[in-house]
Amino acid sequence: MAFDPQILATLPMWLVAFLFSLTCHEAAHALAAKLGGDLTAYYGGQVSLDPIPHIRRHPMGTIVVPILSFFINGGTWMIGWGSAPMDPHWAHRHPKRAAWMAAAGPAANLVLVLFTAGLIHVGLAAGWFSSPIRPSTTEIVMTAQGGKTIFTMFLSVVFTLNLLLATFNLMPVPPLDGHGVLGLLLPDDLARKWAEWARDPMFQIAGFVLVWNGFAYVWGPIFRGALNLLYPGVVYG
Repeated sequence: MAFDPQILATLPMWLVAFLFSLTCHEAAHALAAKLGGDLTAYYGGQVSLDPIPHIRRHPMGTIVVPILSFFINGGTWMIGWGSAPMDPHWAHRHPKRAAWMAAAGPAANLVLVLFTAGLIHVGLAAGWFSSPIRPSTTEIVMTAQGGKTIFTMFLSVVFTLNLLLATFNLMPVPPLDGHGVLGLLLPDDLARKWAEWARDPMFQIAGFVLVWNGFAYVWGPIFRGALNLLYPGVVYG
């Protein structure tokens, strides 16, 4: 575990970016559920961009594990989790609404990806930023003078974290959001059976194992493709 002073200096920026991204994700789930008639997350205070209700629900996943993972990965990565509570009886009665609730979290992350990409393009067009020579999770944006700033690093981290959260959660296996999103494509009866199957702990464990071993094959091409779109004319292999 590394305790380099530089890593310690960037920890607050990473944690703010992570909590912001995760809070938007879970708040979107909670808002979609409220609009669909399930007030469980609303009464839990999670229809909010205030991170405190989300931290209170999962202190390990929102604070402890992200900080530990940040140091374990040498200050280049941060992982964690959260959740929005749902009434299973509501989900059973309204499988399509439950599917929209599942889709709302990744959708919020994709909106943040597009928003930060827009800011980056504005900076590039204005000459404030320049394309990096060797992009990484913390250096996909550089200033025009070739030096990093807190703002450009924060944009980089928010862009990458939200692309990661959207991609990861859209994997169509339980217990990730992607398995719930599939309910939008299924008839109601089949969607109910799919949801019941996905709640089986054995299938959830199998889903985690599958994603753990296969996500890198999905993430690599998506991240490179995003960089190629972010910096037109500069191809990253």
